[in-house]
Amino acid sequence: MAVFQHLPTSILQMGAIFLSIMIEALPFVLIGSIISGFIEVYISPDRVHVFLPKNKILRILFGTFIGFLFPSCECGIVPIVHRFLEKQVPSYTAIPFMATAPVINPIVLFATYTAFGNSIRFALFRALGSVLVALVLGIFWGFISSGPILKSQPHGNEHHHHHELNNQDGWKKVGAALVQSVDEFFDTGRYLVFGCFIASLVQVYVPTYILTRISHNSFTAILLMMLLAFLLSLCSEADAFIGSSLLSSFGFAPVMAFLVIGPMIDMKNLLMMKHHFTNKFILQFISLITLVILAYCLTLGGLS
Repeated sequence: MAVFQHLPTSILQMGAIFLSIMIEALPFVLIGSIISGFIEVYISPDRVHVFLPKNKILRILFGTFIGFLFPSCECGIVPIVHRFLEKQVPSYTAIPFMATAPVINPIVLFATYTAFGNSIRFALFRALGSVLVALVLGIFWGFISSGPILKSQPHGNEHHHHHELNNQDGWKKVGAALVQSVDEFFDTGRYLVFGCFIASLVQVYVPTYILTRISHNSFTAILLMMLLAFLLSLCSEADAFIGSSLLSSFGFAPVMAFLVIGPMIDMKNLLMMKHHFTNKFILQFISLITLVILAYCLTLGGLS
């Protein structure tokens, strides 16, 4: 304890903020990792394909809202969507699912509700923003854009992996799901620690007048928070706690931009997407999401 007494007050303050965000966020990351691990092992894309509607509009809506029942952290959503597309699930169903699944699932919405002091407002507007983005993406790939979005690559090993999982008995499957959960927890935990550190650093060391000057202009504040969400690459089960810690500095609309875009586009997602998707698709995907969220949050800023 004597060592801590000699540290500057600002470092102690930063440490306290860092720990408080971590303690709040970790349970949600753990729960999300466990559910994602069991989904990976027990639910195959084939089963989802059976339930697809025949109508194109209904398929877009199906892809947009199925994430509520089929939750996935954005850390694992790209491989899942890649498997869906390989199973001939249409792009206008799979891409909306990729946008909303990390946001509208119950764990993330409850984490958002908790992070902002049991406020239903933040959870509701976050879900609404992600649904709006997903509908635009679905309409674009359903009616406007054509051509392949996946890179052509062999995938025999992946099918072999799922075949092996299906042949395992009960306890081996549970073990495989738990191993997957642990891997995902430690993988996403790295990004959480980094995000909490940056958020606490910003709160303590960035002068308030700089943040006030940026947040005074809603347009630049929204763009800055979107960029911050991309750079921090937080897990969607934890980003609300960091977003809430930045609320007093930036305000409602910029924080909402941070919450909506974070699970859809970040550095780790982009790296995974480059492995599976064409550059043209990635550029269109990022551009559409950015424009829709910017328009949505500017509208929210005007209303609030």
